[in-house]
Amino acid sequence: MSSPGNNNISAQELHLEDFSTKSTPAAAARPYGDALYHAARKNENILVLSADLTAATETDVIRDNLPEQFIMCGIAEANMVGVSAGLARCGFIPFIHSFSVFLTRRSFDQIAMQIAYPNLNVKLVGFMPGIDSLLGVSHQATDDIALMRSLPNMTIIEPGDSSQYSSAVAAAIDFDGPVYLRLNRNSPHVPGERDIQPVDRGRFHCLRPGTDAAVFASGLCVEQALRAAESLAGEGYNVAVINSVSFKPVDTEMIEKMAQQTGCIITAENHSIIGGLGSAVSEVLAEAGLAVNFRRIGVRDCFAEGGSRDYLFDKYGLSAQHIAQAVREMKAQQ
Repeated sequence: MSSPGNNNISAQELHLEDFSTKSTPAAAARPYGDALYHAARKNENILVLSADLTAATETDVIRDNLPEQFIMCGIAEANMVGVSAGLARCGFIPFIHSFSVFLTRRSFDQIAMQIAYPNLNVKLVGFMPGIDSLLGVSHQATDDIALMRSLPNMTIIEPGDSSQYSSAVAAAIDFDGPVYLRLNRNSPHVPGERDIQPVDRGRFHCLRPGTDAAVFASGLCVEQALRAAESLAGEGYNVAVINSVSFKPVDTEMIEKMAQQTGCIITAENHSIIGGLGSAVSEVLAEAGLAVNFRRIGVRDCFAEGGSRDYLFDKYGLSAQHIAQAVREMKAQQ
């Protein structure tokens, strides 16, 4: 492995269309792996670290095609964090990978002291967050955003769907500092306006305008919110849907605007209602002195069993039907 060169490039120079239209040599439909491969191919300072979940985090593309930029750390997440900190101090841009629950919870002290505190340019990539798992509580990261939000210097990005993965990678590279990317495997892609909306740190995206209520959704819940809004439109409700792609920093301007415009705010997230998107939005509303009807959709302070995505979202109240019912109940109270 050579020392870092002088080939640092901006997100604009990474040409996002290359990420979304070209496939890797593996010719697999893996949006994150494709994006990371094309970024690493253009910037040899990008190093990819795996904690023995290489195929599951789509980093086998780097292992097989750019082996000099790949490091296998084994099932040792805390050690991987330390290795990445050392590489960042040498001028590299480490992307470290595991399932969200293992990366954030097992390695929290190391992330805090070795990455966040010295404000190092490390990108943490967590897959399979929330309750989207057949494997149950040991593999469910329902507190990862709360943990990462509590750390100074940490940026948090969760794309609304796979169409934003390439832009999220570019945004992470373009920002000089620690970034937590929260990614879903087999993320559904809903064609629409979000295809042309790049990920910007501290900015949300309005996917659907509305004046009766606004649903601030993240990750897998973006699709659920869009379905709910479409269903409610048939009942005469005009509901806005906001893709809350940047958890930290949050888009305070968008939150305040939609609160004043609708007077009815719902947050929907695949995470505990404690410490995640619902907390972030409510904090903005409270500090701005905005009195609105407010409801949090998420995992309600409990551990969850394993199961299919549809089953879990229905059982724990994250589905489109639950979002739509929350809007109906809140509007009935106004």
